Amino acid sequence: MRRSRKVKILATIGPASSSVEMIRKLFEAGADVFRINMSHSDHALMRTLVERIRSVEQELGRPIGILADLQGPKLRVGKFADGKVALEVGQAFTLDDDPTPGDARRVHLPHPEILQSVAVGDRLLIDDGKLQLKAVRCDGRSIETTVVAGDRISDKKGVSLPDTELPVGALTEKDRADLDAVLATGVDWVALSFIQRPDDLAEARKIARGRALLMSKIEKPQAVTRLAEIIELSDALMVARGDLGVEMPLEMVPGIQKQITRAARRAGKPVVVATQMLESMITAPVPTRAEVSDVSIAVFEGADAIMLSAESAAGSYPVEAVAMMNRIAEQVERDPLYSSIINAQRSEPEATGADAISLAARQIAETLNLSAIVSYTASGTTGLRAARERPRVPIIALSPVVETARRLSLLWGTHCVVTPDASDLDDMVKRACTIAQAEGFGGEGDRVIITAGVPLRTPGSTNMLRIAYLGTDGRR
Repeated sequence: MRRSRKVKILATIGPASSSVEMIRKLFEAGADVFRINMSHSDHALMRTLVERIRSVEQELGRPIGILADLQGPKLRVGKFADGKVALEVGQAFTLDDDPTPGDARRVHLPHPEILQSVAVGDRLLIDDGKLQLKAVRCDGRSIETTVVAGDRISDKKGVSLPDTELPVGALTEKDRADLDAVLATGVDWVALSFIQRPDDLAEARKIARGRALLMSKIEKPQAVTRLAEIIELSDALMVARGDLGVEMPLEMVPGIQKQITRAARRAGKPVVVATQMLESMITAPVPTRAEVSDVSIAVFEGADAIMLSAESAAGSYPVEAVAMMNRIAEQVERDPLYSSIINAQRSEPEATGADAISLAARQIAETLNLSAIVSYTASGTTGLRAARERPRVPIIALSPVVETARRLSLLWGTHCVVTPDASDLDDMVKRACTIAQAEGFGGEGDRVIITAGVPLRTPGSTNMLRIAYLGTDGRR
């Protein structure tokens, strides 16, 4: 099943889309990777969803990626005696370590790390920023604040801290248990929420031990500040615009999205743009014009994937949402300006053999108008470097490792095929030509360019280019 676009679609599975039939329909409509949100899934449900996705994968014969999204630390205020209170701008309000139910003057904050870290002048945003507080006095056990905006607060509302770096890791006890559970099922990607610093990746990587790739969700100002370091230690990035728009001024989010997308592309790391892309399709069969433009901007930027959240997980039109995103992406990539924008953002290759080969393969394929670039890749590195070049022609990633093919299904422009390892160079060329033709990338007499490492089965040794003809043994 060949896609007519290069950007990938990441669809969240939920109550509206968790059956085998719905997963199949979403894939057929255009979903390439499925997301399981561990904020709303227990371990039993997660295992069931993984089994259902794998059954669809086996039925359709295409590698399908699975992303498990960890919840991350959820910071919330305590409860009020009456469930909620009204506040006024300018009044004093305190958050403290007293578990007594709150009132209009104070409330319990059951997070000592916040009480000990917030400094005078720091902002505290409650309930996705609907209530904004500013710290005026801090003593380690309480934070006295002034109400800057908003007029109410109620039980268990979330707390965001855009100015404060907390001295705790990104993994909670729930996340550790969830991580062990998702790794045991063989998911391909794990998304880490509320990353603040490069060190936040260390524990998850130690637990994962290569069993899944790590995606850092950029949703805090502290992460934006240390973006280059986080990119270096991550396998992929997600522009998580929901929390990012709470913790930072909304008008800054579009520029940060471009900054993250371009930085990830330079590094050759996949980047996903997420949150509220087709939000109105949760309840409506068509999106707004602004949402269509929002999706198109992410595609024009060259993002590897664009994501649906509640639209596909809990909305009334999950299949329609995926199909709409698919149509938008296809149309953008047909636009006369698309190639010039993608080319203008292309980065210089790094001084490595893999990058040199990938650059040469793109230039040759585009100069000679070849049908595809065929990359043999066991670990996935060759596929990553080929996609970094953003070639006009499709990339066919051939791998004997099914886990690698599933992981690369998130990657821009990459059509993944699982195939037994070639026995020698001639077998490799024949296999590449046979698969390219069988998968619909050309007919007899068309040409492809093949990249691989020689000797075979040597990870990271990409050093060969070969132009071959389809419909023959590769020679003419």
